[in-house]
Amino acid sequence: MKPVYSAIEMLEKLIGFPTVSRDSNLPLIEFVEGYLSAYGVESTRVYNEDKTKANLYASVGPVAPNGVILSGHTDVVPVDGQDWTTDPFVMTIKDDRIYGRGSCDMKGFLAVCLAELPAMLEADLKRPIHFALSYDEELACLGAWDLVDAMAIDVAKPALVIVGEPTNMQVVTGHKGFMNFITRVRGFEVHSSLYHTGVSAVMTAARLISWIGELSAKNRENADPKNPFVPNWSSLHCGQIEGGTAHNITAKDCWFVTDIRAIAGETPQQYFEQYKTYIKDVIEPEMQRIQPGTGIDIEILSEVPGLEPEIEGAAEQIARSITGDNGVHVVSYGTEAGQFQGGGFSAVVCGPGSIEQAHQPDEYLFLSELEAGTRFIQQIIQRQTT
Repeated sequence: MKPVYSAIEMLEKLIGFPTVSRDSNLPLIEFVEGYLSAYGVESTRVYNEDKTKANLYASVGPVAPNGVILSGHTDVVPVDGQDWTTDPFVMTIKDDRIYGRGSCDMKGFLAVCLAELPAMLEADLKRPIHFALSYDEELACLGAWDLVDAMAIDVAKPALVIVGEPTNMQVVTGHKGFMNFITRVRGFEVHSSLYHTGVSAVMTAARLISWIGELSAKNRENADPKNPFVPNWSSLHCGQIEGGTAHNITAKDCWFVTDIRAIAGETPQQYFEQYKTYIKDVIEPEMQRIQPGTGIDIEILSEVPGLEPEIEGAAEQIARSITGDNGVHVVSYGTEAGQFQGGGFSAVVCGPGSIEQAHQPDEYLFLSELEAGTRFIQQIIQRQTT
């Protein structure tokens, strides 16, 4: 017998899988795979390197171009140290709110998509609807790279992608690009009374961090007040640092981590290149004039491309026509939409729930938002029949 789930029943199932990014998502993937298979829908896994996690994609309807991809990530952030009043992995409904980790970010969207599978199969689809489920979005969108590549090869050219991150069903057409990197400074340690013969890794790191801060401040001063991003400039920020041995020794080692979030029209890479040039042309020569063995190593930890607003983009047009939202909406966090766009797909971000609830203790989704998401998917189905 084919399983039938309402959106709320499907969400209850999905929340019950504790798919924290540090753990495997395979139990959830196996559930979705079995659910699709019960309706005769074949799906394809795209594993990570050690096969402990997987993306999943599947197509409903004819093998034809101009389909719609419904994209969502299966992983959630940890609940460690958070003060929950409910079990985070047991769905709880109270006062028109659906509580549970991932209810908002973003299993609510996945639930409404999957629950509408029977309706998709009953409809006379002229163009397909594709499911795209990813892993490790919360770890800098790691899974989507291979998912996008696989679908670009294996699926007849879709017309558009809807990434269902929580936007209160507003149509988000742009988000910032992101880069996260670590800088390791190799100094030369001497007693601080002989400071002039050593190279302090900590002091050098401080110069670099100061340069980064000044560049970010310059961007702020020159920001276009009409730019819709918040903040409306490309920001550079250092959030971690460690180094040194003692107060009277010039530090041998120091490392710090930087993130860059670039507005549309700019990229993190352009700022990263400026940073590398400053190190190569100014900082390292000064260090090595004192001690030749000193230097600086940089390693990119993660990188997520931005989503650029499209001119008459297919994804934007259909999302606006369904929601009636004609406002300008951009966000400063990253999503997989930029990766899909980079893979040649028209993309927008539009889904139920508020980003303000994402990652929070007692994360919740309003029942009304789940219903709005369901109506949105039902309209997607209807439009694929004409």
